Amino acid sequence: MQQLTPQGQNIINDISSRYNLSYDSAVRTLVAVNNGGGTMAQFSCQELGSGQWMRGGMTMVSDMFNHGLKATVNNLCGELSSALANNQMFLPAPKGSGNNWWPGDLGTPSSSGSQNNIRYAYFPQTRRLVVQRDGQVSVFDTQNHHIGGVSQQQGGSSSLTFTSQYGTISTLSLPLVSGPGLGRGNPTNFAAPPAPTADQNQSSTPAHSQAQTPNQGSSEVMALLEQLGKLKDAGILTEQEFMAKKTDLLTRL
Repeated sequence: MQQLTPQGQNIINDISSRYNLSYDSAVRTLVAVNNGGGTMAQFSCQELGSGQWMRGGMTMVSDMFNHGLKATVNNLCGELSSALANNQMFLPAPKGSGNNWWPGDLGTPSSSGSQNNIRYAYFPQTRRLVVQRDGQVSVFDTQNHHIGGVSQQQGGSSSLTFTSQYGTISTLSLPLVSGPGLGRGNPTNFAAPPAPTADQNQSSTPAHSQAQTPNQGSSEVMALLEQLGKLKDAGILTEQEFMAKKTDLLTRL
């Protein structure tokens, strides 16, 4: 098992104390969440039993009628997911182990995982998301996003989606730093206001310019709506979360 950084050890000590868990059980659950890309986990430990967790979805435990245990697991895994997204929890793999497939100058990822023929690693310190597909590595600028989990779209798509404080976003909207990309469209920074178009810059009436400014192109909005539908069908988004995101996107047309 990969060793924790001193910061990771302090976080796990605090979490294990607050949740009345052994240190080993807290670490095992952390590894399970990390293996699930920060959005899901299959766990098994003495205090919690065995089960599955999915961010924003159903939590399953072996003691299926123990709702208090379900709430504990949900809160615990959510907190571990946030810790992985915002801290360097694990020490780098030893050199020469062959595990470091990402560029060495990025440091150590806070979380990493794989989905079918794609694997990824997130580096919050350098604001980079690295994706390897068919042996080719692409590096994306995560900008102001604080990524909490990454998952591959349904249906074998080569695109990935990730969750941040701005909602569920596609990697296609991130600026490509290096590599071939993943069949990209026009990058969009959800964390910053959209740049004005040439026609808007020529307008002499501020109110008219503001009224004509679309946040996103209609084709991109439709693509994101399709992605939201797939996330809802997969159980990642609840009906309420889906409708809220859908309403927000429709206002951008």
